[in-house]
Amino acid sequence: MLIHPRGLPSQPFSQKEDKKFLQELHHFVRAGGMEGPEGLGQKQACLAMLLHFLDTYQGLLQEEEGAGHIIKDLYLLIMKDESLYQGLREDTLRLHQLVETVELKIPEENQPPSKQVKPLFRHFRRIDSCLQTRVAFRGSDEIFCRVYMPDHSYVTIRSRLSASVQDILGSVTEKLQYSEEPAGREDSLILVAVASSGEKVLLQPTEDCVFTTLGINSHLFACTRDSYEALVPLPEEIQVSPGDTEIHRVEAEDVANHLTAFHWELFRCVHELEFVDYVFHGERGRRETANLELLLQRCSEVTHWVATEVLLCEAPGKRAQLLKKFIKIAALCKQNQDLLSFYAVVMGLDNAAVSRLRLTWEKLPGKFKNLFRKFENLTDPCRNHKSYREVISKMKPPVIPFVPLILKDLTFLHEGSKTLVDGLVNIEKLHSVAEKVRTIRKYRSRPLCLDMEASPHHLQTKAYVRQFQVIDNQNLLFELSYKLEANSQ
Repeated sequence: MLIHPRGLPSQPFSQKEDKKFLQELHHFVRAGGMEGPEGLGQKQACLAMLLHFLDTYQGLLQEEEGAGHIIKDLYLLIMKDESLYQGLREDTLRLHQLVETVELKIPEENQPPSKQVKPLFRHFRRIDSCLQTRVAFRGSDEIFCRVYMPDHSYVTIRSRLSASVQDILGSVTEKLQYSEEPAGREDSLILVAVASSGEKVLLQPTEDCVFTTLGINSHLFACTRDSYEALVPLPEEIQVSPGDTEIHRVEAEDVANHLTAFHWELFRCVHELEFVDYVFHGERGRRETANLELLLQRCSEVTHWVATEVLLCEAPGKRAQLLKKFIKIAALCKQNQDLLSFYAVVMGLDNAAVSRLRLTWEKLPGKFKNLFRKFENLTDPCRNHKSYREVISKMKPPVIPFVPLILKDLTFLHEGSKTLVDGLVNIEKLHSVAEKVRTIRKYRSRPLCLDMEASPHHLQTKAYVRQFQVIDNQNLLFELSYKLEANSQ
């Protein structure tokens, strides 16, 4: 089924299209073109369209300040008409409630900005900040970030989450001008993302939203082009200190519950439309997908955390106990219906550097070997993840799904058929996309309730789970694995 684009206001919009749609609707209402005998029906149709738009986009409208002004004017015009048309009363009441829920921020002239600065995952440095409940990020939010120099000194800048490379370099230059460094140092700076493996990516000046796309242990470096080749990872990212860590001192149930609680907070922060923007708009949609990208980063972080903890444990007996504990954690996460954590833990144990530790796996009790085989079968991608889909279809909300698989399904829908055919919208494709997005809302339709008893180590475990220290360099993980294998023989 195909229809003309103008007849489908609920299709995925860009920010410019959002504003254009609101402006056209606002102009139609102000023009007074809905008077006469058919005025009530036309006004109800207009109001229904606005209600649907607000209900779909909600907090994302805060990103466009002009949209706030337009919606405020529309709201006032509709409230004025409510006294003339009694039939609008029920709809206007819903509009009033929805506008309050959306919490549109209408900027006042000459009002000084007062935005809260938020930390990103890898910028938690204080216990109290990592213990706070996570809230959704917007592109206009301001964050603190360290930008390093080739000598590993750094400047801390305050920047918008959606800032471009050019904006970041501008802030770095401003900081350097107030230091005692030579004046020529800030000339012709470039911004480079350096991973713990030593891999370097030169960021182009027009790129934006770079913070949420950095790797787990990647850092931003500002340098001149002459210094590019000399850039190396920070010492703490390439130095490893084997030994007992916090994982050996905490209970598997506590870790699993805190993983589920944290990932539920993160999952709740992701707006359904971020999934659509991530797939439909790609690089151009990065501004609207910060929360989704952070959730994907967290999934990768948990996977590397499992491998890191196992490979940092030198004693074979303790290492086997640790494998047993991680299998317990995976089982408890599945019991909590946190399939994101479940998948991440299983994939961490399946890391080639971990699975090759034959002598360690042989020490594992048969019961846990069999249980882990069942978990591997559940995460097997064969037949389009048939086992996983059967399990999640039987679960009732709240559920934390394996988010990468949702993106895979949406990508298949998007690339499998065109959105526009001969200038007409492929409504069947968009219905399929909408159905997939509605399942996300269904997973979150009920609140998460975990029985987490307060204990002396409660906050310590919570802080540990929310700020893992991980090795994301696969070569380094293999080096640790070879050493462990050699010492065991």
